[in-house]
Amino acid sequence: MIKYPVYNQQGGAVGERELKPEVFGVKTQPDLLHQAMVAQQANARQVLAHTKDRSEVAGGGKKPWRQKGTGRARAGSSRSPLWRGGGITFGPTNARNFSKSLNKKMKQQALLMALSDKVETKQLALIDKWQLTESKTRAFNQLLGGLENQLWGDKIKRDCLIVSRQDAVLAKAARNLPHVKVINLDNINLIDLLRFKYLLTDTAVIDALEKQYSK
Repeated sequence: MIKYPVYNQQGGAVGERELKPEVFGVKTQPDLLHQAMVAQQANARQVLAHTKDRSEVAGGGKKPWRQKGTGRARAGSSRSPLWRGGGITFGPTNARNFSKSLNKKMKQQALLMALSDKVETKQLALIDKWQLTESKTRAFNQLLGGLENQLWGDKIKRDCLIVSRQDAVLAKAARNLPHVKVINLDNINLIDLLRFKYLLTDTAVIDALEKQYSK
């Protein structure tokens, strides 16, 4: 078991928590992390750029002029890519598919690697329980600043991901703070864990993660 310190929301030590090594002690495999990260980003990509080919352009059903005798080049439709306002040849379309498949075990393993790295580098702050009485951004900003200084030093650059369980007060209090993101446990993902340097969560989230991912 991995012993990890537990703090209250003011940054005072209140004890230790044993973390299961199969969840928080997974060895990092950079290749798998990269593969999972690329897959998540690709699957979240929206295909917005779209050009119309000659079959999608409106109008142009009638032959512009007769085939012979006008002195002009023959033309069958004003939707031709050769015409201004006609279709586009080889342009980007929304039929493109950027999604990448990754099996469930690989996704899970990559997520556990990211969590384990936070534990190994002491970039995880484990709180016993959040006790917020009101969703005031200024009050929470002061609380978070004191907690960060106590745990990681007063020269850190704020870059914090907070994972909670259905805590609407916490989410509302922190949503306008720069460089702070609050997500629900159900939405925990690899990209957010890698994007933010520090992870802040409580023991209830740890219990849920160990229950879900323990072998």
